[in-house]
Amino acid sequence: MAYSANFLDVQRRAATFVDKILKGAKPADLPVEQATKFELVINLKTAKALDLTIPQSVLIRADQVIE
Repeated sequence: MAYSANFLDVQRRAATFVDKILKGAKPADLPVEQATKFELVINLKTAKALDLTIPQSVLIRADQVIE
């Protein structure tokens, strides 16, 4: 199970920073941003191998379930 920032969103934000820097902005003047989109991924195959039971309420909330 993993709960982390959406990597596609992080890459888009990074591209925006690179664009600003290439246009002349100083990196020190750019604000620090925190990710706003997070996702929950559950690997059921691994959970079963570890003999873990994931509650149905958690599975419903997951963005991605790997079977």
